[in-house]
Amino acid sequence: MAQCMISIIIPVLNEGAIIKQTLSELKQHSGIEIIVVDGGSQDNTVTIAQQIITKVLTITGKGRAGQMNAGADIAQGDILLFLHADTQLPSGFIKLIRETLNQPNVVAGAFELAIEGSDRSLRWVEMLVKMRSRLLSLPYGDQAIFISQQAFIESGGFADISIMEDFEFIKRIKNRGRIAIAPAAVTTSGRRWQKLGVWQTTLINQFIIIGYYLDISPQKLGNFYRSQGKKEF
Repeated sequence: MAQCMISIIIPVLNEGAIIKQTLSELKQHSGIEIIVVDGGSQDNTVTIAQQIITKVLTITGKGRAGQMNAGADIAQGDILLFLHADTQLPSGFIKLIRETLNQPNVVAGAFELAIEGSDRSLRWVEMLVKMRSRLLSLPYGDQAIFISQQAFIESGGFADISIMEDFEFIKRIKNRGRIAIAPAAVTTSGRRWQKLGVWQTTLINQFIIIGYYLDISPQKLGNFYRSQGKKEF
């Protein structure tokens, strides 16, 4: 797998303010393919993306899971990396991904998480994410999940649910092998935590996870999540 191409799939919705920076930084790297899948943006996200890369799709009414699956369907790389639009990959990410997936019994991987912002409470969030990822092997989508295309296809891709698609996917593929955490962090925007506050945002996230384990429908959980004024889609 040492020389495999990596397809980076970015689901977006109204990300005109940040997508140019994300794509411009990725374009500096060779050995990757960049695919943007828009969910029906009302701003200039698609126009900006088309000015920088050639593979830009629009898939409406499917949510982020459907967007990522659509991106995977046209991906040419042997490795798929699912990246949030407001997240920057670490230096040397290509080598790190290949080395991580080459480890024995590893089916998929992700990075550690760093959050932009000086608030000390964000450092606590980062620490909790690190503990959850390494002890429970449960990275979330903002940690840039990566997997071989073959394993992704065999697993059936992301479930058609309106929220928690990353959580459900990781739980499901853990039955196929180990989830490894690469020894570097992606850096994600602090906007989600800044909007409602760090602890309120963290509390809402935990409510969603508890609701998932209590078999509350993803549709109801998604409606609750969006009613809290969150940025995510």
